[in-house]
Amino acid sequence: MSRVASTSAPQGAMIPERHPKAPPIGSKIPSHFGHCFGCGELHPTGLHLAAYAGAGLDITAEFTVNENHQGAPGLAHGGLLSLAFDEALGKLMWLLRAPAVTGRLETDFIKPVPMGTTLHITAEITGQVNRKVYTSAVGRINSPDGEIAVRA
Repeated sequence: MSRVASTSAPQGAMIPERHPKAPPIGSKIPSHFGHCFGCGELHPTGLHLAAYAGAGLDITAEFTVNENHQGAPGLAHGGLLSLAFDEALGKLMWLLRAPAVTGRLETDFIKPVPMGTTLHITAEITGQVNRKVYTSAVGRINSPDGEIAVRA
């Protein structure tokens, strides 16, 4: 099992190959468990994060912050935003067709994310050293070109 490290790839890291059996470009990446709080469609109060395979070693994902996701009144909980990025970065492993767990996740909160906001996440694999895969992601408010609110 590989470890996903959500930091800049070190010098000398290689860019892995997209697996021939990776999900087709534009296809929805399935949930690993229907009741998963992050990506499961069956969880009643979960994020219901939907992710789609990109053309290379990248994905796009989105979820809408609702009343069940609040920390401060009217704003997304920071830990919940970290969860969304953990899910999005984990979905990248479908492109390598390799199991993985998160080894390290750093989250930078740049702007508050209000309730009712759809967060658009773009994530990519930035390198690999042995079994460790390096990734990064950006979350934008209300559109794929919106203001950056979160980085991981």
